[in-house]
Amino acid sequence: METIGKQIATLRKERGIKQEQLAAFVGVSTQAVSKWENGGVPDTELLPKIADFFSVSIDSLFGRNITEYGDLRTAVSLNIANLPREERLKKVFSLCWDMERSLFGRAPDDGTFEDYEKVIDKNEQRYSRHLSDFGITLMGIANKLKYFCVIPEMESNIDALFENIDYLQFFQFLSDKDIFNVLVFLHKRDTTKAFTENLIAKNFNLTQDKAVEVVGILEKYNLVYKTEIELDDEIKTVYNFKPKPSFVSLLIFAKEMIKPPTNYSYFSMERTKPYLY
Repeated sequence: METIGKQIATLRKERGIKQEQLAAFVGVSTQAVSKWENGGVPDTELLPKIADFFSVSIDSLFGRNITEYGDLRTAVSLNIANLPREERLKKVFSLCWDMERSLFGRAPDDGTFEDYEKVIDKNEQRYSRHLSDFGITLMGIANKLKYFCVIPEMESNIDALFENIDYLQFFQFLSDKDIFNVLVFLHKRDTTKAFTENLIAKNFNLTQDKAVEVVGILEKYNLVYKTEIELDDEIKTVYNFKPKPSFVSLLIFAKEMIKPPTNYSYFSMERTKPYLY
């Protein structure tokens, strides 16, 4: 029975979970979890809930088939869902790191992403790439800029990318420094605050006509929407900004094109196909 406490401690530490988190899920005190891990035994009726928390079988808690996780999708989903909301994306990224390494034949027992992060200088940026005829991955690994992108191979990606899309016009608008600077400004601003063209004109020293033009282009791409309100017996038009996570992604990958990565943790170039076909 002492094995149970040791397995709980091992599973908890492997996943970077605090005793408080396990205690809250199971419905016991933190002191109870500490007692288990130091030789105590949880009540029998708690075993299914503890096993669910770690996405393992009850047998695993007794040290039997500890690597048997059953349905992998369920195990991974429960492992993430059982964490507090503020820790879930961090866990997802850590799992992405494990998946990226698996493409290079590396096992997760090499250490967690958190372990790897500790040996990287806080100002250092590293990358990983897996480029094959089955798809590609792009990963930023650092204390500065972290991201993970996986693109499985498509039968005809050129059709999906270019169907009814005017890239030239979009990039022409984006190359206008005023439009670009306003986009960056609005993504930094509190999106609950409405604004008028006057805010744009004032902050970027633009003429009123230019400010109206910029806002009109943003409205065309559904980045802002206008609302008419009555103020001092007059109808005023105000705008609200709709931030786009795609814009952040665009900056990340544009940066890679402008300043190509050189410092790779992992890199595999096995691709023989063109990227667009």
